[in-house]
Amino acid sequence: MPVTQGDTRRSILDTAQRIMSHKGFAAVGINEVLSEAGVPKGSFYHYFSSKDAFGEAMMRSYFTDYLADMDRILAEPDSTSAQRLMNYWQAWRETQSVDECQGKCLAVKLGAEVSDLSESMRLALKEGTTAIVDRLERAIAAGLEDGSLSVDDDARTTAQVLYDMWLGASVMAKIHRDAGPLATTTTVTRRLLHL
Repeated sequence: MPVTQGDTRRSILDTAQRIMSHKGFAAVGINEVLSEAGVPKGSFYHYFSSKDAFGEAMMRSYFTDYLADMDRILAEPDSTSAQRLMNYWQAWRETQSVDECQGKCLAVKLGAEVSDLSESMRLALKEGTTAIVDRLERAIAAGLEDGSLSVDDDARTTAQVLYDMWLGASVMAKIHRDAGPLATTTTVTRRLLHL
């Protein structure tokens, strides 16, 4: 089966996510990504108009995949909403590994860095993280409805607090090279949801 332009573009974006989740955005050159992806160096601008446009496309691709995974977890059959939420947080712990995130922790790695470098990347991050909080809010509301959890605040505020807390814990886990902050955050999450 022949390789299409979409396949090549996707390969570039997937390779960049994997590399940049370890090194950051500014530290990675386009040539490194293209070489690792097996794409000729002169073809980058065929797929992206600039490094900034490339970064935005990478962030959007990341969130598309992330949100699809999240939707799958939050729609698991034969589970309460509370169980689905805790399954999501467990998946977070597994993919936000201190050593090997394999491109699954791009928002954690690049959030602060690119927000100051690129307005289009900042907006892609904002849209993606807002979509995550939207899904958490809906899951919490569903849990309130099915009685599997309760919260002291409204669903939106709780969703935002949980996401902020998990994002911060992921950064602290990387700083300390220890998963302890994620374990603590799991405990606090259960308390906030009264589980």
